Amino acid sequence: MIRHHTPWLKHCGLLLLVAACAACASNAAVEPRTASVQAPASETQQIPAANIEAVANTLQRYIDEGKLAGATIMAVEQGELRTIDAMGYQDLENEVPMRTDTIFRIHSMTKPIAGAALMTLYDAGKFKLSDPVEMYIPELANLQVAIADGPDGNPQTEPAQHKMTIRELMSHSAGLTYGFFSDSQVDRLYQQAAILDPNSTLKQMVGKLGQLPLWAQPGSAWNYSVAVDVQGYLVEVLSGIPLDEYLQKHIFTPLGMDDTGFYVPENKQFRFTRYYHNDNGQLISAPNADYQTSPVLLSGGGGLVSTAADYMRFAQMMLNGGELDGVRILSAEAVNLMRSRQLPDHIQELGGFVDPGNTFGLDFAVVEDSSKAYGQSTGVYWWWGIGGCWFWIDPVREFVFIGMIQHRDVRQSVGLHRLSKQLIYGAKGADG
Repeated sequence: MIRHHTPWLKHCGLLLLVAACAACASNAAVEPRTASVQAPASETQQIPAANIEAVANTLQRYIDEGKLAGATIMAVEQGELRTIDAMGYQDLENEVPMRTDTIFRIHSMTKPIAGAALMTLYDAGKFKLSDPVEMYIPELANLQVAIADGPDGNPQTEPAQHKMTIRELMSHSAGLTYGFFSDSQVDRLYQQAAILDPNSTLKQMVGKLGQLPLWAQPGSAWNYSVAVDVQGYLVEVLSGIPLDEYLQKHIFTPLGMDDTGFYVPENKQFRFTRYYHNDNGQLISAPNADYQTSPVLLSGGGGLVSTAADYMRFAQMMLNGGELDGVRILSAEAVNLMRSRQLPDHIQELGGFVDPGNTFGLDFAVVEDSSKAYGQSTGVYWWWGIGGCWFWIDPVREFVFIGMIQHRDVRQSVGLHRLSKQLIYGAKGADG
């Protein structure tokens, strides 16, 4: 059994966090679909230590059984550090132990950060959620929508019934797709166009998107998509600077997220975990040849690396209503919008890898029905990354949990994410 506990020094300021101060000036336009979350209750009984330890023990068992190389977890409740734990190895082949400051590819956990960056521009009055996306990105004007399969791989189409809005873009209901989570002619067109070509710029990406039909009518369905990469380009258009520079200036530097970015500098490579997969029961990885330099495609949908402690800084800012350690990143209104239902009422179930009982806000899934969601508090907001990292923010218990692994088995990663919630909230059937 390999467990590594190291002092948590850099971020000990979390122990002194207090509730967010009054909201800063917000967008002048009144936006619909805000919804208050159940008020935090500091007197709520804490998550039992045994429940948190059960998550660590489960991850350790996966490591001992050869299903994972290593893992890092971190939990903070009501400003108190409950655990930070490193298990196994970040480099199994060379027996390099996992660290509490190991750097992970966080993939789609990039999305809430990119969404927060866009909402700083909402706070600055640069856009309204009801604005058509084409107002700022003309490449996405006059879009057609696929309605049936057509000859030669080209679907039959009809005009969009309305212009996709920024709210729809941020809630994955804009009609876009990803190219690989569903099997449609539109998805295959995304693949042929190499929409997420790492050698393309965000501007080139949206140019290609504008030549392809939408997967569905805007506002008609929830479909996980490249929408947050489009949001990244929207940040560039509205701010006039590249996405990486904007994130550094408005998110990472103010929050002290020193290990978060689009690549791992040479002097930090020794903390960068390998990426594993199972091959006939054996954990296999390749040497870390990725994330060595700043990429061409600054993917707001999945391009960042980070650590558990860095991501905790971001999550605590969100939990505090947009402020951390006296630095305000977002207005309380912007945070409330992000963690509240933003989908039309007719979209009730999201399906796929989104747990039952959840809806979607702005770049966050949001728990609406605790009874269907492992007993989580109503209002918990969360997301995960395809490489195995996951997190959630519980505004009722003032609890944040972050888990980080690096493994290509999506079913295993989703299973661990769900199991950790069952264990934390004591849901029936969570046997660890």
